[in-house]
Amino acid sequence: MCVDCRINRRKVKRIISVLIERHEVHEHIRSDNGSEFIECGLRSWLAVKRIETRYIEPGSPWQNGYLERFSTRFRQECPNQEQLWTLSETRVVVEGWRWKYNNIRLQLSLA
Repeated sequence: MCVDCRINRRKVKRIISVLIERHEVHEHIRSDNGSEFIECGLRSWLAVKRIETRYIEPGSPWQNGYLERFSTRFRQECPNQEQLWTLSETRVVVEGWRWKYNNIRLQLSLA
């Protein structure tokens, strides 16, 4: 997870590059119409990587239901439960939540 005050196209590109290195490359990326995702330079870079961009229609969160559910759960369990004063503190809290979400929650669902 990337926690920052502002996330622009360059930061999105760096994050996607890391994800491509670590995981299987998918045929497309689905996102909202945020400026960091619709910027021509990012779309061109993704096209070179043969990754198609698919955008959900504005006002249609059900088109990306999995992410919407995750975002809701994240907000309920992490930032809404904490009083966060600094970016560094926020990064530590979010990383702790992410680790629990990916490790402990997963194991509990198998029990």
